[in-house]
Amino acid sequence: MFKFLKEVVAGSGSGLKDFPYTIGEPYASAWGSWTHHRGTSKDDGSPVSIFSLSGSNPQDRHLVAGRNGVKRLRTVRHPNILSFLHSTEAEVSDGPAMKHTIYIVTEPVTPLSEKLKELNLGGTQRDEYFAWGLHQISKAVSFLNNDCKLVHGNVCVTSVVVTQTLDWKLHAFDVLSEFDANNEASNSPMLQFEWLVGTQYKPMELTKSDWVSIRKSPPWAIDSWGLGCLIYELFSGAKLTRTEDLRNTASIPKSLLPDYQRLLSSAPSRRMNPFKLIDNSEFFQNKLVETIQFMEVLNLKDSVEKDSFFRKLPNIAEQLPREIVLKKLLPVLASALEFGSAAAPALVVLLKMGSWLPADQFSAKVLPTIVKLFASNDRAIRVSLLQHIDQFGESLTAQTVDEQVFPHVATGFSDTSAFLRELTLKSMLVLAPKVDEEPAIRTNTTILLGNIANYMNDGTRKRVLINAFTVRALRDTFPPARAAGIMALSVTSSYYEMTEIATRILPNVVVLTFDPDSDVRTKAFQATDQFLQIAKQHHEKLTMGDNSAAEATGIQLKPGNAGLLGWAMSSLTQKGKGSDHGPVSSANASNSQISATSSVTSDNRSSTVAYAPSTSSSLDQTAPASARSSVDGWGEIENDNTQEENGSDKEGWDDVDPFDEKPPPSLLSNIQAAQKRPVAQPKQPVSNSSRLNQPKVPKPEEDPLWGSIAAPAPKNASKSSDIKPSTSHNDDDDLWGSIAAPPPKSAGKPLKPPAAANSDDLWGAIAAPPPSTKARPLASSGRGRGTKPAQPKLGAQRIGRTSSTGM
Repeated sequence: MFKFLKEVVAGSGSGLKDFPYTIGEPYASAWGSWTHHRGTSKDDGSPVSIFSLSGSNPQDRHLVAGRNGVKRLRTVRHPNILSFLHSTEAEVSDGPAMKHTIYIVTEPVTPLSEKLKELNLGGTQRDEYFAWGLHQISKAVSFLNNDCKLVHGNVCVTSVVVTQTLDWKLHAFDVLSEFDANNEASNSPMLQFEWLVGTQYKPMELTKSDWVSIRKSPPWAIDSWGLGCLIYELFSGAKLTRTEDLRNTASIPKSLLPDYQRLLSSAPSRRMNPFKLIDNSEFFQNKLVETIQFMEVLNLKDSVEKDSFFRKLPNIAEQLPREIVLKKLLPVLASALEFGSAAAPALVVLLKMGSWLPADQFSAKVLPTIVKLFASNDRAIRVSLLQHIDQFGESLTAQTVDEQVFPHVATGFSDTSAFLRELTLKSMLVLAPKVDEEPAIRTNTTILLGNIANYMNDGTRKRVLINAFTVRALRDTFPPARAAGIMALSVTSSYYEMTEIATRILPNVVVLTFDPDSDVRTKAFQATDQFLQIAKQHHEKLTMGDNSAAEATGIQLKPGNAGLLGWAMSSLTQKGKGSDHGPVSSANASNSQISATSSVTSDNRSSTVAYAPSTSSSLDQTAPASARSSVDGWGEIENDNTQEENGSDKEGWDDVDPFDEKPPPSLLSNIQAAQKRPVAQPKQPVSNSSRLNQPKVPKPEEDPLWGSIAAPAPKNASKSSDIKPSTSHNDDDDLWGSIAAPPPKSAGKPLKPPAAANSDDLWGAIAAPPPSTKARPLASSGRGRGTKPAQPKLGAQRIGRTSSTGM
């Protein structure tokens, strides 16, 4: 018999030399003569528990009982019984002497007494956790007694250990024996190693060694007594030292007291079956036990029950001990999701529980399950993943995204559900930087998001835009990506509330005003001015008492998609530097304030400038710049030439050098000729003292329309960009009849009159100095006489005429 047991024990190892585990530090407590060590596997470093039992010789009775425990533990399998991994027996030197030692390797567990001190639970949470633990140990004892007809013999606190998921498991099988009910008259010991059990844990019949009475009793009689001892030790918080202490029921919960008394009945036949304790006791009906039990049989529940359960679970989890939720409920929930037994609402609960974990534990316990869910065909699961991708996206590695996540997410672009396609597009904000480490991809991701902002609903914009632009783009290591983030904020400024601008946007943008990259600094200053202007408008609204308008304060800007993408491509081709967006005047560079009024003004004037004649390269370059609105797509936010125009309107051409050799535009010739003939001036505000008020003179019908008008040849075309077309001429009101200019000194090509003009005269007050050279007179395009004009006057004159007779 001894040889057989030794072969069973040593069958999985020939000694410590080949022992595939590393023995660590021992715990302070263990059952009987065993020592409980921490350990790790030499193969993968995974944690294990190692139990060792030593004796002076192989025939030591403790070793014999230990071999019985190894054999029983290897052959008895149950979810609530300690899982066996490996065992061996070896001779170990202990100084000059040699000791025989048995080693058992099991799943990693902790002694119950030490785990309870670590958890330090109290009140209702302690009772609920004790109820769950007793529920598990009662199932293990019931399995041994009712199903296997075995008697454990020593159920107590030291025979219970706790797993990493806080499950309670029964071990210490050294005394375990078969229940011999066939030989009731026999007085031979049924429990061969009952001497290992402490006297305080023995029921009266076992203390008296009344084996006849024991054989006539039900199989659970001895172990039901042991469950009573375990309950006492749990709630009293002290180790049982005398059998008489079991009468002290002050610490036992009232809901458990009747069952506790039945377990410790003096008559073995009247003791409660552990199976009935599980099903009938009121003590086990609590939130923790019911929640775990529901999740263990989740496969048997229908969809309605699952949905109802998972919608209530977040609130229930808040009330349960945090340690139990993270170590017990979280693994069960992750497993249920991974194998398809949990519904989509369970993912929300998983992420909420996972948020209570440190980052490293989240990556180890939650993230693997989430990554596997991306391969799910359940559309509800895919939608839930994309809706909450911002909660776990940062934890995904680039390799994981590239190999396991993105291929499945990309299928959403062609999904028949519009909502899923939208979520797939939004998820690119999180996944794109991890799919491709190229900084250009990150930059264009920001640009794309800014372009599609106006297609998002309000809730999505509030949740996505500021986080995307401030948390990600503005902190990017790639300068164009930071610049794109600034411009994206500027373009989408109308979507932000004043509180968000003051607390989230401005603090992040101002930091970039001393960015190492000059382009980023420039755009940061422009954006700062813009948002400060919005804040100023908000202040003025509040000062005037218009609270409703103040709440909606913002500058409506149009993104301009083509300009944005064009900017991105040109920037990226210039090694990280943003490309120029057209010439910007000095006034624009120094005064980059943007308001809703200036935006509207620039839009109105753009239609006027579109008709300006182009006679030089400088005009060709400047006209497009002035025709743009205040925000050119994603380019620099420019201020239109309002200030320059106003200055021209007030000061005329006194500070403009004469033109050199280039032929003058027809409009300038007309303007000069306008000074030659006195005309009536309409009533309108005069802003310059140099403007002349001339009497209205009716025009005869025979007056020529243009006469012999000649324009002076310009000496310098440096400021030709300031010349804008007249908008006050129309078919019914001829302001220029019978106007003729002196013949130029040098010949020039005749200029044709403008085909059309608008109704407002923006250039009537402009006059040029007298020409120094002769120009070829223009052909008369009207009827009437051609009179010699008077000597032209120098200086700026504003002339506004209205015709007394329609032409």
